[in-house]
Amino acid sequence: MGVYLLYTTAPSEEEAKRMAKELLEKGLIACANVSPISSLYRWKGKLTEEREAAMILKTRAERVEEVVRELRRVHPYELPCIVYFPVTGGLPEFLRWVEESTKISEERG
Repeated sequence: MGVYLLYTTAPSEEEAKRMAKELLEKGLIACANVSPISSLYRWKGKLTEEREAAMILKTRAERVEEVVRELRRVHPYELPCIVYFPVTGGLPEFLRWVEESTKISEERG
């Protein structure tokens, strides 16, 4: 077991919230943070600057691959940034809440 943070971006806050709500409704994530950002990157040979939304998602280790698959399915970008990291420390009560909130149906009883 354990908790993971996933990071991705979306073209707008509205789009990020739409994706987050889908993941929440399916019980794949415990919560999502959505913030406006400026992104600068090279894409297809051109330097690009865009307004986007950053998303930080929290889930249990067993759900990470499922969250990634679902993000790929609903994400509007051709090549979205989707990265994830194990949480190596934190408030134990919060980490338990994330794990409890993302239990697989059979585990919930």
